[in-house]
Amino acid sequence: MKNHMSAQKIALIALFIVINIIGTHLALYARLPIYLDTIGTLIGSAVFGPIGGVMTGVLTALINGATGDLFSIYFMPSQITTALVSGFVYKKVKPTDFKKIWWVALIISVPATIVSTIITVILFHGVTSSGSSMLVQVLHGMGINQAIAVFLVQVGTDYFDRVIGVYVVAIVYKTIQSYNQ
Repeated sequence: MKNHMSAQKIALIALFIVINIIGTHLALYARLPIYLDTIGTLIGSAVFGPIGGVMTGVLTALINGATGDLFSIYFMPSQITTALVSGFVYKKVKPTDFKKIWWVALIISVPATIVSTIITVILFHGVTSSGSSMLVQVLHGMGINQAIAVFLVQVGTDYFDRVIGVYVVAIVYKTIQSYNQ
């Protein structure tokens, strides 16, 4: 049995990467305290499973890193974690189940939050290109340990970011399903 990627699959993954890149730049340039860089990764995981999500996330990190946000390359493990977890979650939960968005976002965000926190604290001492870095510095300035400040901000911003992403996935997946019927 030959394992190959169809032109349709390649085109969709490219589209998902573009969605991630647009989200990244929107959040980065508007200095939003959320990231919007995993919406395409989540869609890729919902449509093609964990491997499709990983491909989307890794290529997004490389392209973003080469075109304006070098930090993206360092956060590639977070993209991979998000893709793997969401890919396995979407095997169990319908991506179009709007009633479970809050729980799905929580399950997807926690492992990636841990990975992102470790990267942010060890490599960048709490300061990245994200708008959430300002929140970290405020908490740290108030006397909260930097690692704890990063984790607290990451928990909130990652979760809110994933709620948006999971909601968009539900809408997009439902639309893709309607075209495939």
